[in-house]
Parts: sequence; structure tokens; C-alpha cells
Amino acid sequence: MKALRTMTAVLALGLCFVSAAFAAPKAITVASDATWPPMEFVDANKKIVGFDIDFMTAVAKEAGLQVTFKNTAWDGIFAGVEAGQYDAIISSVTITPERQAKYDFTTPYVQIGQILVVPKAEKGSKIADLKGKKVGAQIGTTGAMEVKKVAGVELKTYDEVGLAFEDMAAGRIAGVVCDEPTAITYALQKKEYSSKFKIVGKSFTKEAYGIVVKKGNKDLVAQLNKGIAAVQKKKIDTQLKKKWQLK
Repeated sequence: MKALRTMTAVLALGLCFVSAAFAAPKAITVASDATWPPMEFVDANKKIVGFDIDFMTAVAKEAGLQVTFKNTAWDGIFAGVEAGQYDAIISSVTITPERQAKYDFTTPYVQIGQILVVPKAEKGSKIADLKGKKVGAQIGTTGAMEVKKVAGVELKTYDEVGLAFEDMAAGRIAGVVCDEPTAITYALQKKEYSSKFKIVGKSFTKEAYGIVVKKGNKDLVAQLNKGIAAVQKKKIDTQLKKKWQLK
């Protein structure tokens, strides 16, 4: 009888291990402000797509996570992760000391820079050349921070960067500052703007994107870093950069 009980216990323990091995991956919700092509945007089928979405999907797969995306406005996206409304943010978020003091970041996954877009008739090639004029940027972005640094230029902020380009097309502002990949999308690839706008100069900042996690959630950061390392080792990120025409 004792031997039978022992065998039953062993079988039960074995079943637990098998169950654990085949358990569903941990599910996480990731927020993204899908207004920033080609990194994250809503396509014609109302689906969130872009480099960041593909990248996060690949990272989650490598990390053994199941991911769901939540389209979230930029002006409240950080407050949402603090409140636990979602587990992480992937939304072209530049890693800065100020943000690192409030949130945890994964290892960097993309290097970018800010760049200036102006109407084709504009002769200026840098923000300082637009003194006495208005320059647009999305609110709370590093692009807006760069415009603020230039004396004599008035910053006009927008909830979405697309609205800034609309204003510039209407002649209400003299320039837009944003991440270089997004500038290329709006100024060179969108049919309604390619004949009106130009990118001037070179990117004038060196920045890196990271995935944002609530401060103190070290376990999730470690899982995501594991996924990022695997994606980079397998060159999946390189394939995605080609797909979304990133440098």
C-alpha cells in the first residue's frame, strides 16, 4: 500500500511538471500610440502595424510571452503604465535620464535622431534659422524638447504628429521636428506631402528607443531583454528594418 501511494505521488508530481511545461505563456498587454509611422500606426484595415509592433511580437515570442497591443494616446501613455492599465509601452520611446528616473527600460533596440522638416520654399536648414516663426512637434516628445532649447522660435505642440504636418501644409507653422523615420514617411513617402515638404540637414540628436515597464518590475524587464537579445542574435530586427525601410 505504501509503495502504491508513493507511485501515485510520483505520477502526480510528473503530471504537474508536464502541465507546467505546456502551460500557456504569460500574457502581457503593451500600449502603443499608433500615430507614428513607420514605427506604429493604424493601417487601412484598422489594425495596429509597424516596426515596433512586429519587433515586440518577435520579442514576446522569443521570451515566451503572449502579447496584446492597446492603442493609447501619447499624452496619457506613461500614466497608464504607472497605474497598471498595461504591462509595458513600445511606442518609439527615447531613453532619457528623466524617464529612467520614473520608469524602467529594456536594453535599447533602435538608434534614431531628431530631424527638421520644412516647406520646400523655406531656406533655413536648422531650427535656429526659423527664429520668429512657429515650429511644430508632438507634445511630450524629445522633438518638442529640442525646439524648446532654441531661443526665438515658438513651439507649437500637437497630440499627434500628423496634425503638425497638416498645419505646415496649411502654412500655419514653418517647420516640424520629429524622429527621422517618421519625418521620412511624411515628407518623402506620403503623396499629399512629397511635393510640398523637404527634410533639411542631418539628424541632430543621437537617441535610442527602449521598451518601457513600470518602475520596479525587474522580472518583466529581464524577460523582455532576453527576447530582445534573441531577436538581435537571429537578425530578426535586421529583417524588420528592411521591411519597414529603416536605416
